[in-house]
Amino acid sequence: MNRIVCIISIITVMLSLVSLEISAEVSIDESIASAILIESTTGQVLYERNADEQHIPASVTKVMTMLLIMESIEKGNLSYDDMVTASAYAASMGGSQVYLKEGEQFSVTDMLKSITMASANDACVAMAEHIAGSEDAFVVMMNDKAKQLGMVNTNFQNTNGLDDTVTDHYTSARDIAIMSRELINRFPEILDYTSVWMDTVRNGSFGLTNTNRLVRFYRGANGLKTGSTSKAGFCISATAKRDGMQLISVIMKAPNRDIRNEAAKRLLDYGFGAYGTLTYDSEVLTDNYIKGGVCDTVDFYIPSYTTVLLKDKLSSVQRTVILNDDVRAPLYKGDAVGEVKFTLDGETIHKDKIVANCDINKITYFGLISRMFKSFVLA
Repeated sequence: MNRIVCIISIITVMLSLVSLEISAEVSIDESIASAILIESTTGQVLYERNADEQHIPASVTKVMTMLLIMESIEKGNLSYDDMVTASAYAASMGGSQVYLKEGEQFSVTDMLKSITMASANDACVAMAEHIAGSEDAFVVMMNDKAKQLGMVNTNFQNTNGLDDTVTDHYTSARDIAIMSRELINRFPEILDYTSVWMDTVRNGSFGLTNTNRLVRFYRGANGLKTGSTSKAGFCISATAKRDGMQLISVIMKAPNRDIRNEAAKRLLDYGFGAYGTLTYDSEVLTDNYIKGGVCDTVDFYIPSYTTVLLKDKLSSVQRTVILNDDVRAPLYKGDAVGEVKFTLDGETIHKDKIVANCDINKITYFGLISRMFKSFVLA
């Protein structure tokens, strides 16, 4: 009996070691054209395959449309309560839609619901016309924003991803991850829309169901956008958050919805299973001596740092603070006074400047005499 127990124990340990090894690797269906997995806070790439190949994105295009809508709200040019009127052109859109009629009005909130959940092509065009005057003008804004974000393998020709008439509408998995990260980092409130499974518009008379099934069936899923056409295949930018870590999984040109969703889940599972985040908060070092200043001491600022590492490496990171020996006035806020360094297994993985937290002027001759006099009197 003891021998059997021993053998079972050995097998259990061996299986656990194998499972640990597997957790550090991931594979997705070979029929998928390209994919990428990134961590949102740092932008760190955790997995990629053909991530810079150009492909038709279908309705994942709408991530950029959503980003520009949120920017317009941020600038004060648009509010959630504004009413948007559908033009005849907007109402003529095919594919996924909420069947806007010419002259029908939706609030911006209901337009966002329609775009994020039902992937409404008509709502995209209506919003583009409301913001920029025409869809063509809005597309110029989309491409300008893509260039600003460094999306080098992207060109948009419309707001919604319909590809039956366009010939030069493309992006890459990496570029989708870039714009998805920009959207959810700058405007996390968009997740209040993209994470909802079912809702309504038209005062409750028209039901919406999210095209992204992961928000219902995958723990932590909170967005972001699906897409599919006969040319593009099945695409997704899938976002999820667990234990404070937000991941973005992009799949392009999968042969069907199930393979697309399974691949997105596999990448997310891999990210959450194998990686963790390590954050050092910013810090102020007080009462640091400074020579020749109107004050004797000054505060130093150490910036925050977040990194993503394999979980078994998180505890091995070491932080070292190195301050300059001779800090003299004048000193201005932001001037470097030292360095903070992070190392892992002897290798530097990050370093940053430690800076002065305020201005310190150089003491004048008369100021020095005054200080000496005060010291003498007080003594």
